[in-house]
Amino acid sequence: MLPNNSVPGVPQAPIKVIVVFFGMTASGKSTLGKAWAKARQGTYHNTDRVRKELAGLQPTDKRPDQVTQGIYSTAFTEKTYQALLECTRKDFAHGYEMVVLDGSYSKRQERDQVRSLAGEIGARCVFIFCTCSDNEVQRRLDQRALDPEAVSDGRWEIYQHQKTIFEPPDINEERACVRLSTEQSVGELLACLAANPLFQDCTLQ
Repeated sequence: MLPNNSVPGVPQAPIKVIVVFFGMTASGKSTLGKAWAKARQGTYHNTDRVRKELAGLQPTDKRPDQVTQGIYSTAFTEKTYQALLECTRKDFAHGYEMVVLDGSYSKRQERDQVRSLAGEIGARCVFIFCTCSDNEVQRRLDQRALDPEAVSDGRWEIYQHQKTIFEPPDINEERACVRLSTEQSVGELLACLAANPLFQDCTLQ
Protein backbone atom coordinates (compact mmCIF):
# COMPACT_ATOMS: atom_id res chain seq x y z
CA MET A 1 0.00 0.00 0.00
CA LEU A 2 1.33 3.43 -0.97
CA PRO A 3 1.59 6.15 1.66
CA ASN A 4 -1.06 8.86 1.44
CA ASN A 5 1.31 11.33 -0.24
CA SER A 6 2.69 8.82 -2.74
CA VAL A 7 2.32 9.24 -6.47
CA PRO A 8 1.85 5.97 -8.40
CA GLY A 9 4.86 5.20 -10.56
CA VAL A 10 7.15 7.68 -8.80
CA PRO A 11 9.87 6.15 -6.59
CA GLN A 12 9.57 7.23 -2.97
CA ALA A 13 12.50 8.35 -0.86
CA PRO A 14 13.34 5.92 1.96
CA ILE A 15 11.78 6.73 5.30
CA LYS A 16 14.45 7.52 7.87
CA VAL A 17 13.50 6.55 11.40
CA ILE A 18 15.15 7.06 14.80
CA VAL A 19 13.80 4.68 17.44
CA VAL A 20 14.73 5.46 21.05
CA PHE A 21 14.30 2.74 23.66
CA PHE A 22 14.42 4.49 27.03
CA GLY A 23 13.56 4.02 30.68
CA MET A 24 15.18 3.35 34.01
CA THR A 25 17.88 0.76 34.64
CA ALA A 26 16.85 -2.89 34.12
CA SER A 27 13.65 -1.81 32.38
CA GLY A 28 14.42 -4.13 29.46
CA LYS A 29 15.25 -1.36 27.01
CA SER A 30 18.61 -2.79 25.92
CA THR A 31 17.37 -6.33 25.35
CA LEU A 32 14.43 -5.06 23.33
CA GLY A 33 16.38 -2.34 21.53
CA LYS A 34 19.03 -4.78 20.30
CA ALA A 35 16.38 -7.25 19.18
CA TRP A 36 14.44 -4.55 17.31
CA ALA A 37 17.57 -3.26 15.56
CA LYS A 38 18.44 -6.79 14.46
CA ALA A 39 14.91 -7.53 13.23
CA ARG A 40 14.75 -4.26 11.28
CA GLN A 41 18.37 -4.29 10.10
CA GLY A 42 19.07 -0.96 11.74
CA THR A 43 22.14 0.29 13.55
CA TYR A 44 22.19 0.19 17.34
CA HIS A 45 23.88 2.50 19.83
CA ASN A 46 23.85 1.99 23.59
CA THR A 47 24.76 4.72 26.11
CA ASP A 48 26.59 2.29 28.42
CA ARG A 49 28.93 1.18 25.65
CA VAL A 50 29.46 4.65 24.22
CA ARG A 51 30.08 6.10 27.68
CA LYS A 52 32.81 3.56 28.38
CA GLU A 53 34.35 3.99 24.94
CA LEU A 54 34.61 7.73 25.58
CA ALA A 55 36.32 6.95 28.89
CA GLY A 56 38.80 4.58 27.23
CA LEU A 57 37.28 1.52 28.92
CA GLN A 58 36.20 -1.88 27.68
CA PRO A 59 32.41 -2.41 27.62
CA THR A 60 32.54 -4.99 30.42
CA ASP A 61 34.88 -2.98 32.67
CA LYS A 62 33.09 -2.34 35.93
CA ARG A 63 32.82 1.24 37.17
CA PRO A 64 30.90 1.28 40.45
CA ASP A 65 30.98 5.08 40.55
CA GLN A 66 28.52 6.81 42.81
CA VAL A 67 25.46 8.45 41.30
CA THR A 68 26.41 11.62 39.33
CA GLN A 69 30.13 10.92 39.89
CA GLY A 70 32.96 9.86 37.55
CA ILE A 71 31.78 8.75 34.12
CA TYR A 72 28.22 9.18 35.39
CA SER A 73 28.62 12.87 36.12
CA THR A 74 26.22 15.30 34.46
CA ALA A 75 28.93 16.59 32.12
CA PHE A 76 30.02 13.13 31.02
CA THR A 77 26.43 12.06 30.53
CA GLU A 78 25.81 15.06 28.28
CA LYS A 79 28.94 14.15 26.31
CA THR A 80 27.63 10.60 25.92
CA TYR A 81 24.27 11.69 24.57
CA GLN A 82 25.91 14.09 22.14
CA ALA A 83 28.06 11.22 20.88
CA LEU A 84 24.92 9.18 20.17
CA LEU A 85 23.51 12.06 18.13
CA GLU A 86 26.70 12.16 16.07
CA CYS A 87 26.51 8.39 15.54
CA THR A 88 22.97 8.87 14.28
CA ARG A 89 24.04 11.54 11.79
CA LYS A 90 26.82 9.35 10.45
CA ASP A 91 24.60 6.28 10.10
CA PHE A 92 22.02 8.14 8.01
CA ALA A 93 24.82 9.70 5.95
CA HIS A 94 26.01 6.17 5.19
CA GLY A 95 22.59 5.17 3.91
CA TYR A 96 20.97 3.44 6.85
CA GLU A 97 17.22 3.91 7.14
CA MET A 98 16.77 3.07 10.82
CA VAL A 99 18.90 3.99 13.83
CA VAL A 100 18.12 2.56 17.26
CA LEU A 101 19.27 4.46 20.35
CA ASP A 102 19.23 2.87 23.80
CA GLY A 103 19.63 4.80 27.05
CA SER A 104 17.75 6.10 30.03
CA TYR A 105 16.96 9.49 28.41
CA SER A 106 15.62 10.44 31.81
CA LYS A 107 15.25 14.14 31.01
CA ARG A 108 12.79 15.71 28.60
CA GLN A 109 15.65 17.86 27.27
CA GLU A 110 17.62 14.77 26.22
CA ARG A 111 14.63 13.43 24.32
CA ASP A 112 13.96 16.82 22.73
CA GLN A 113 17.53 16.88 21.41
CA VAL A 114 16.82 13.69 19.49
CA ARG A 115 13.60 15.19 18.15
CA SER A 116 15.49 18.30 17.03
CA LEU A 117 18.01 16.18 15.15
CA ALA A 118 15.19 14.20 13.53
CA GLY A 119 13.57 17.40 12.33
CA GLU A 120 16.88 18.70 11.02
CA ILE A 121 17.62 15.63 8.91
CA GLY A 122 14.04 14.81 7.93
CA ALA A 123 13.67 11.64 9.96
CA ARG A 124 10.77 10.27 11.93
CA CYS A 125 11.41 9.85 15.66
CA VAL A 126 9.67 7.21 17.78
CA PHE A 127 10.22 6.71 21.51
CA ILE A 128 9.59 3.41 23.29
CA PHE A 129 9.24 3.97 27.04
CA CYS A 130 10.14 0.64 28.67
CA THR A 131 8.79 -0.16 32.12
CA CYS A 132 8.50 -3.07 34.55
CA SER A 133 7.71 -3.68 38.21
CA ASP A 134 10.14 -3.10 41.08
CA ASN A 135 10.25 -6.84 41.71
CA GLU A 136 11.22 -7.50 38.10
CA VAL A 137 13.90 -4.81 38.24
CA GLN A 138 15.38 -6.45 41.33
CA ARG A 139 15.35 -9.86 39.67
CA ARG A 140 17.08 -8.54 36.56
CA LEU A 141 19.69 -6.66 38.58
CA ASP A 142 20.45 -9.81 40.58
CA GLN A 143 21.00 -11.71 37.32
CA ARG A 144 23.14 -8.92 35.90
CA ALA A 145 25.41 -8.95 38.96
CA LEU A 146 26.31 -12.56 38.16
CA ASP A 147 26.98 -11.93 34.45
CA PRO A 148 30.67 -11.18 33.66
CA GLU A 149 29.64 -9.95 30.19
CA ALA A 150 27.19 -7.36 31.49
CA VAL A 151 27.90 -3.85 30.24
CA SER A 152 25.59 -1.77 32.42
CA ASP A 153 26.72 -0.66 35.87
CA GLY A 154 23.10 -0.22 36.97
CA ARG A 155 22.44 -1.18 40.60
CA TRP A 156 19.47 -1.06 42.97
CA GLU A 157 20.62 2.24 44.52
CA ILE A 158 20.92 3.78 41.07
CA TYR A 159 17.41 2.61 40.24
CA GLN A 160 16.12 4.17 43.46
CA HIS A 161 17.85 7.45 42.55
CA GLN A 162 16.43 7.37 39.02
CA LYS A 163 12.93 7.06 40.43
CA THR A 164 13.37 10.43 42.13
CA ILE A 165 14.71 12.35 39.13
CA PHE A 166 13.24 10.59 36.07
CA GLU A 167 11.01 12.82 33.94
CA PRO A 168 8.41 10.44 32.49
CA PRO A 169 7.02 11.36 29.08
CA ASP A 170 3.77 13.26 28.84
CA ILE A 171 2.14 11.21 26.09
CA ASN A 172 -0.10 14.17 25.18
CA GLU A 173 2.88 16.47 24.62
CA GLU A 174 5.60 14.02 23.59
CA ARG A 175 3.94 12.45 20.61
CA ALA A 176 5.10 9.30 18.83
CA CYS A 177 5.86 7.78 22.22
CA VAL A 178 4.79 4.27 23.18
CA ARG A 179 4.70 3.06 26.78
CA LEU A 180 5.52 -0.64 26.91
CA SER A 181 5.70 -3.09 29.81
CA THR A 182 8.59 -5.44 29.13
CA GLU A 183 7.37 -8.28 31.34
CA GLN A 184 6.63 -10.44 28.31
CA SER A 185 8.84 -12.45 26.00
CA VAL A 186 11.00 -10.55 23.52
CA GLY A 187 9.11 -12.19 20.66
CA GLU A 188 5.78 -10.95 21.98
CA LEU A 189 7.15 -7.45 22.49
CA LEU A 190 8.60 -7.30 18.97
CA ALA A 191 5.27 -8.41 17.53
CA CYS A 192 3.51 -5.72 19.56
CA LEU A 193 5.81 -3.03 18.22
CA ALA A 194 5.60 -4.28 14.64
CA ALA A 195 1.81 -3.99 14.81
CA ASN A 196 1.93 -0.41 16.07
CA PRO A 197 0.71 2.13 13.46
CA LEU A 198 3.89 4.18 13.99
CA PHE A 199 5.84 1.45 12.18
CA GLN A 200 3.34 0.35 9.55
CA ASP A 201 5.10 2.03 6.61
CA CYS A 202 8.63 1.21 7.76
CA THR A 203 9.95 -1.59 5.58
CA LEU A 204 12.97 -3.80 6.12
CA GLN A 205 16.13 -2.74 4.33
